[in-house]
Amino acid sequence: MPARSSTVPTVSTHMVLRASRVLIPVLLVLIGLLGILNSPRVPHALAQSTEIADSTSDVVLVRLDGAIDGVSARFIKRGIESAESREAELVVLMIDTPGGLLDATRDIVEAILGSDVPVVVYVAPEGAQAASAGTFVGAAADILAMAPTTNIGAASVVSSDGSDLPDTMNRKASKDAAAFIRSIAERRGRNAQALEDTVLNADAYSATEAVELGVADFVVDDYQQLIDLLNSGVSGVNGEVHNFDLSDVNTTTMDLSLLERLLGFISNPDIAFLLISLGGLGVIVELWNPGLWIPGTLGVLFLILGWAGVGQLPFSWAGVALILLSSALFYLESTAVGIGYFGVAGTISLILGGIFLVGFFGSPEIPGDSPVVSRWLLAIVALTTGGLVLWFASELRKTKYISLYQSPTVAGSLVGTIGVVSSDMTPSGEVIVNGEHWMGELDFETAENVAVGTDVEVVSVDGNYLKVKPVRTDSSENDVLNSDK
Repeated sequence: MPARSSTVPTVSTHMVLRASRVLIPVLLVLIGLLGILNSPRVPHALAQSTEIADSTSDVVLVRLDGAIDGVSARFIKRGIESAESREAELVVLMIDTPGGLLDATRDIVEAILGSDVPVVVYVAPEGAQAASAGTFVGAAADILAMAPTTNIGAASVVSSDGSDLPDTMNRKASKDAAAFIRSIAERRGRNAQALEDTVLNADAYSATEAVELGVADFVVDDYQQLIDLLNSGVSGVNGEVHNFDLSDVNTTTMDLSLLERLLGFISNPDIAFLLISLGGLGVIVELWNPGLWIPGTLGVLFLILGWAGVGQLPFSWAGVALILLSSALFYLESTAVGIGYFGVAGTISLILGGIFLVGFFGSPEIPGDSPVVSRWLLAIVALTTGGLVLWFASELRKTKYISLYQSPTVAGSLVGTIGVVSSDMTPSGEVIVNGEHWMGELDFETAENVAVGTDVEVVSVDGNYLKVKPVRTDSSENDVLNSDK
């Protein structure tokens, strides 16, 4: 039997080191590419207006260009708070959104209705939309302006993956959303029936139709025309006259903070799931071979970022539990060398966790970008993880059949070496020679039993098996005699 301190752990370590050196850079590149491909999801601030450095800006301009989610809500609330702190004349929220999450929409509406600074929502540029959840945001504004060829509406409630809800849940969710938009309409004096129809009947209106129906206040071509119109004083749909002093306009554009940009990136379901998968793999590799540092450090970092991203999404605990279970199964695979069962079960658990993580259970949402993990990504992760697990299991299985080469020089140097018995030899057992654990057998001509702690001398070496005999000292002779008794 091979010495404990030699070949099998070394082969395993080398395999993991080679794999980590190749996989880590490749996986980092994949994350970067996914970030580039998914960057349009992140709302960004408009950079076309004049910016000033002092705190006396009259207008704070915030742009939402993308789906409404937790990051969008955080960004808009910060913009309104900034306007309040600098005592701005008004906030202009320029939006182009397909919709989004209901909870995030409620947060934005709450911030707009509670703002001490008037909020103007401007659906722009031409061709933009305030669809679905954007309808609620637009209706909550003090003034709702729209650029030509824009539209608003289609705010029916669906499941988080974009499919229709079951009848009972659909009625409950639709009635709740209809009551929500009616209350907003009553607060702002807008056409409650027309807005309610966007929820119950999925009605949508062009800019001109929205003004005619009393949903929007007016149509303007661009941002500068909006400022000029507001400066002259305008009447809203409820007859309220709004007067602003905008003769000398200073506009401050709000930009996403570094934290918001990071959250916007990692809150993509695909990115969050990929980070969690890679993070779990890195931690498992570190547990298999402590001291590598790089897999463990990156693994913990990816896990923190991944779970932070999941926290911004409407996740399910079933998906979380399955992903945690997959990590445990992958670790068990390392303790059951070469079996492969735990690795396959861990791969299946990981993929099911990705499916159940977000959007699977159909919680009511307003349509927008469906927060679900891409099925293509799940397929790629399944093939990659499953392939690595099977390869790793087969490589470990091969190590069981490796014939270890023992140099004749080394074998010769062991003959005559003194070792210590580490388990009772009757007549076979274990001895420690030069700090290494070896399996050995007593020379039957010298003794039949030797107790633990007895000094023995190596007589011969047969591959990785030692033939030993007790060293004849007074104490060892007593040990041998006692063991014979």
